[in-house]
Amino acid sequence: MARLIDHTVLKPDTTEAQIRELCAEAREYCFASVCVSPVWVPVAAEELGGRPSKVCTVVGFPHGSVRTPVKAFETEQAVRDGAEEIDMVLAIGRMKSEQYDLVEADIRAVVQAASGRTVKVILETALLTDEEKVIACVLAQNAGADFVKTSTGFASGGASPQDVALMRRVVGEGMGVKASGGIRSAEDAYRMVESGATRLGASAGVAILKGLTSDASY
Repeated sequence: MARLIDHTVLKPDTTEAQIRELCAEAREYCFASVCVSPVWVPVAAEELGGRPSKVCTVVGFPHGSVRTPVKAFETEQAVRDGAEEIDMVLAIGRMKSEQYDLVEADIRAVVQAASGRTVKVILETALLTDEEKVIACVLAQNAGADFVKTSTGFASGGASPQDVALMRRVVGEGMGVKASGGIRSAEDAYRMVESGATRLGASAGVAILKGLTSDASY
């Protein structure tokens, strides 16, 4: 289970000490990655250099509403700082405006800026209809992304088994599906995996592995 979890801290008041603690837990439990805000990527890269756990960061977070060149630059900077995985937020407003060519171009720009590193596209499923979720998955697939992801953890809802299953049906076996937002226990985690998730975003990673339930919001 640990190798499926992106051990995550994205709260705005997170301190450097907490990032170093997160990385220490990643070293101990061998999580898939740590997912941190861009400002902390250099610290995480320092802590995890040469370790199995990768450094993941977010782009266009949490609303996805910055311009495409900004997302591309943010990605390039993150890569220079040591990020190995990029979780970008979909251009949600453009998606709901049916500007699908611009949404796809936005994703493609980040994929290109990532220069071969793993890119996950956060759909923010709580804000989309099922039809929009399907279209967004197809656009992410067309743009060359590696994963589609449910949520930022900052919207009105997080991951659900139903959304994970829908996303898996759309992308098939050729892409990853990351469930994030509200995964607080081993029961939650297994339910997402059974629904088709191949990666989990959670700040409750240690509690999940210990069979406990966390009150974490992400």
